Amino acid sequence: MPFRLWAVPRAALSSTLLAAGLGLAVPALAEPLASPESATTLSEISVSGTGRPSGPSETAGSLTVPSVAAQRAAVNATVGSVAFVDATTFQNRYANTVRDVLKDVPGVFVQERYGQEMRLSIRGSGIARGFHVRGIELLQDGIPLNLADGSGDFYQIDPLSLRSVEVYKGGNALTFGTTTLGGAVNFVTPTAYTALAPNIVRIDGGSFNTVREHFQVSRISGPADFLISGTATNSDGFRDHETQRTRNVNANFGYRLAPGVETRFTLGFYDTDQKLPGSLSLFDALNNPRIANPAAISGNQSRKVTTERIANRTSFELEVGRLDIDSWAIHKNLYHPIFQVIDQDGWTYGVAPRWAGTFDLGGYRNDLILGLRAFAGINDARQFVNVAGLRGAQTLNARQSASNYEAYAENRFWFLPDVALMTGAKLFSSNRTYSDKGGLPANPTARFATVTYEGINPKLGLLWQPLPEIQVFADVTRSRDVPDFSDLAQTNLLRTTFVPLAAQRAWTYEAGSRGRIDRLAWDVTLYRAEIRDALINFTPNPGLNIPAATFNAPRTRHQGIEAAVTLDLATDLTGVGDGLSLTQIWTHNDFRFVGDPVFGNNRIAGVPVDVLRTVLGYRHPSGFYLAPALDWVPQGAFADHANTLKVPGYALLGLQTGIDFANGVSLFVDARNLTDERYVSDIAVVTNASTVAGGPAAFFPGNGRSVFGGVRASF
Repeated sequence: MPFRLWAVPRAALSSTLLAAGLGLAVPALAEPLASPESATTLSEISVSGTGRPSGPSETAGSLTVPSVAAQRAAVNATVGSVAFVDATTFQNRYANTVRDVLKDVPGVFVQERYGQEMRLSIRGSGIARGFHVRGIELLQDGIPLNLADGSGDFYQIDPLSLRSVEVYKGGNALTFGTTTLGGAVNFVTPTAYTALAPNIVRIDGGSFNTVREHFQVSRISGPADFLISGTATNSDGFRDHETQRTRNVNANFGYRLAPGVETRFTLGFYDTDQKLPGSLSLFDALNNPRIANPAAISGNQSRKVTTERIANRTSFELEVGRLDIDSWAIHKNLYHPIFQVIDQDGWTYGVAPRWAGTFDLGGYRNDLILGLRAFAGINDARQFVNVAGLRGAQTLNARQSASNYEAYAENRFWFLPDVALMTGAKLFSSNRTYSDKGGLPANPTARFATVTYEGINPKLGLLWQPLPEIQVFADVTRSRDVPDFSDLAQTNLLRTTFVPLAAQRAWTYEAGSRGRIDRLAWDVTLYRAEIRDALINFTPNPGLNIPAATFNAPRTRHQGIEAAVTLDLATDLTGVGDGLSLTQIWTHNDFRFVGDPVFGNNRIAGVPVDVLRTVLGYRHPSGFYLAPALDWVPQGAFADHANTLKVPGYALLGLQTGIDFANGVSLFVDARNLTDERYVSDIAVVTNASTVAGGPAAFFPGNGRSVFGGVRASF
C-alpha cells in the first residue's frame, strides 16, 4: 500500500489554472515548477492497497469536474489534515460500503453493522451514534447529500460509481462551507472525461450468496458528454435476517454552452431493501454471531429507502477565477419498521454560488474562496404500531422543517514563497421547526416547537513548505454542530417529544506534516478539540432498536493522532521492475468527558482507543499484485458511558490478490477475516451497562470469514 507524491501548483483553486499547471508538472511528478515566486509544489499522498499506479486518465477533465490530478491539487492546497483516495485503489476489492472506500484513511473510523449500515466518525463526530451520520457533511461532486437538518446516511453512495473521494477533516472542510467537528467527505463521480474507460462491465460475488453486477458507459460528442452507471447487489448477509437488495443508477450530462461556460446535470436513483438483524448480547455476539435478535424477526425489522436526486453545476471561467453555481433537489421515501414503523417522505433543495480565484495582493500571491449556501427541506414524519413489519394504529403525524443560510470565505496569503497564512470564517443561521399535528388516539395533543441556531465560525492557520515534497501545517478552527431531527425529536415507547438541545461548539487545534523523503512517505496529524454542549447519544433499549436519545454534555475533550507511514522496502526483486512496500496506518482516539456531573472524566463510549491497519503490498509490472493486511484493535471500546463494560479487542487477517491484463480485463480475489475471528464490530451505546439485568443487547458482531471474487472488463 504505497504512498505516492505528485507535484502540483501551490494552493491552486482555479480549475483552469490547475489543469494548465498540472499539464506541465505531471510528467516530472515530484519536480517543482520553474518559478518558486509564482508557484510552489504541494505534495499529495494517496493510499493503494495493491501497490498499483494511479488511473490512466490524469490529465482529462472539464470545467465543471476537473481532472483527477486537479482534484488532488485542490485537496492538498488545504492548510490542514486532508486525504485523497483515487478509485483505482479500491476497484479491485469487494467495495460494497463506505468502509471499503475509507478504511485506509487515517483518522476516519468506519465500522459496519450490517449491509450498508455503519458508524462513520471523524475526530469523534457523532461518537456515540451508531446509526447514520452526524457531524460530517456528505457531498457528491461538491454538492450536499445530507438532508437539510444535517442528517444523512450511506445508501446513496455506490463505491463502484466513484472516481475519487476527498476527505476534509474538521474545519478544513470550510472550502465547501462546512464547519462541523468531523468535516466533510466529498464523493466524486466520473464524467466521460475522467472515466477509467468508455465502457466498464463488472460482476463479482462470493460469501453469503452475494452477487453484484455493474456497468458504466460514457461518451463525448462535440460540446456534449454523458455517463451512466448502474449497480445491482443481492446478498443474504452474514447473519440471519440480513438480506440486502440494492439498485443504484447514477448519470451525468455535461454541455459547453460557450467558451469558458459549462453546465452539468447529475441524476441519481437509489433503491435499498435491507433486512435488519438487530443487536445481541455480548455473549451471543461472540459465540452465536449469525443469529438475529428475536425482536428483529418478530417485527420483521427492515429499512426500505427510495431516493431520487437531481443536481446541477454551471461553471463560468472569468477573467479572474471561476464561478460555480450549484443547485440540487433530493426526494427521499423511508419505510422503516423497527420498534414502530417509521414512515417518512421528504424533500431537500438548495442553491450555492461559489467563487474561487488567485490574484496578486501588494505583490504577493493570494488565493480566495467566497461562497453562499441556502438550503431547506420538509419531511412528513409518521409512525405506526409495528405489526410484523406492517403498519398498525398510527401513533405520530408530524412535520419536520429545516432551513439554513450560510456565507463563508477562506483566504490563503503567501507572504513568503514557501509560507502561507490562511484565514477564514463562516456565518450561519439554521432553523429547525417541529409540528406534531396530534389528533390520534395514541397522540391526541398537537405540539409545535421551533429553534434557531446562529453563529460565526472562524479559522486561522499556517502552511510551510520547506521542500517541494514536504509540508508542515498548523491551524485552529471553530465548529458548531446543529442538532438534527433524530436528536431533537426523541422517541420512546409512548410518544415522540421535541427536546430543544443546544448546538455543539468546539475549538479544534491541529498540527501535522505530510511528505516524502526517498523511500519514506508520511502523513501525520495531532489534534485536540475542546467541546462544549457535546451531543452525546445513548440507546434506551438496544434490543428493541429504539432510536438513541441525545443530551448535551457540558464539557468533553477529543484528542488524537492520525498517522500513515509507508516504506518502500525493495524494488526489482525479480529483476523486472516489481516492488514491495509496507504501510502502517494508526488512528488514536482519546475522547473523554471533562468534569461531567454524572460521568466525571470517563471515556466516551463507542469508539476504541487505537485502530491500526498494516498492509504489505507487492506489485509486478505484468499486472499481478498481492497485498496481505492486518486490522488490529488492541483494546475494544467501552459499551457504556459509565465505563463498566468493554468489548474485547481483535485482529483480522485479510488478503487481496489479482491481475490486470493488458487487454483491459481484470481478475481479483478479496479474502477477509481469514482466521474467522469472533469480534464486536459496533455498539449501541448505553449509559450504564451494570444496571441492565443480564447485560444489554447492544452489540453487533463482525462478519466471519468471507471470500469475494470478480472480473472486470474495461474497453
